[in-house]
Amino acid sequence: MAAPHAIHEEFPNDAARIHALKLSDAHFARLLVDYDQVNDQVGAAESRHTPMSDEAETALRKRRAALKDEIARLIAAAPA
Repeated sequence: MAAPHAIHEEFPNDAARIHALKLSDAHFARLLVDYDQVNDQVGAAESRHTPMSDEAETALRKRRAALKDEIARLIAAAPA
């Protein structure tokens, strides 16, 4: 089962566009990797599997949101 907030859950109607961008745009592919890593860290903090301060968890959540915004911008700009 995918972690909550996985990209395919966040953009369920854009799977084909995400796949195409991942194959054709190295920057987009790197954003997806970064997003998955940060999302996993947030999940580990939420489950208390990886204890961290509230400030550190908040910083991770902000980083995840920034990555998601950039991913959304690139998806929206991609040809249909």
